[in-house]
Amino acid sequence: MTVEAITRERRTRALAAAALAAGAAFAQDAVPPGEKPVDPYVPSNANAAAAPRADAKVFEAFHGKAGLTRIAAGLVDRSIVDPRIKDIFATTDVPRLKRTLAEQFCFVLGGGCDYTGRDMASVHKDMGVTDKDFNALVENLQAAMEVEGVPFFAQNQLLAKLAPMQRKVVAR
Repeated sequence: MTVEAITRERRTRALAAAALAAGAAFAQDAVPPGEKPVDPYVPSNANAAAAPRADAKVFEAFHGKAGLTRIAAGLVDRSIVDPRIKDIFATTDVPRLKRTLAEQFCFVLGGGCDYTGRDMASVHKDMGVTDKDFNALVENLQAAMEVEGVPFFAQNQLLAKLAPMQRKVVAR
C-alpha cells in the first residue's frame, strides 16, 4: 500500500469515526478508494447487531485486527465464487463488504473497532437469503478462520456472537 493510500484510508476512518461520534450520516466524501458510494445513513455500533465481548483473549486468538481483516477477506473471496451462494454477491461492493465485515468482527470481539456499516436488516433486505445460504456463508467463515489458525474455542465465540443475526439476514 502506498503512502497516499494509507493517508487516504486514515482520513476516511477519521471522518467515519467523527461522523459516528457526532451521530451524523456517513459522509459520501468519506468513501474509501475502491468502494462505491452508498445512500447516507447514520453509522452506529448498534448496527453491528451484537454487543462487544469484554474479554480480549478471544480477540487475540484471531491475531488482532490484521487477522480479522484476513478472515473477512477470505470469507468474501470464498463466498463470491461458492456456487451455492455466489449469486447473492453478484452486485456486492466487495471492498466495502470486506472492510465492514472486518470492522464488525473486530467490534463484536471487543477489539476496540467501530462498526461503520449499515444495520443487518437493511443491508440484507430483498436479497432473498435462505437458511441454506446462511449456513453456506458460515461454512466459508469457518474455513477462513481455519486458514488463519484460529483455535476452535475462539471460532465458537465469534459464531455465537453472529448466530442471532440469522433472524435479521434470512428472508425466507
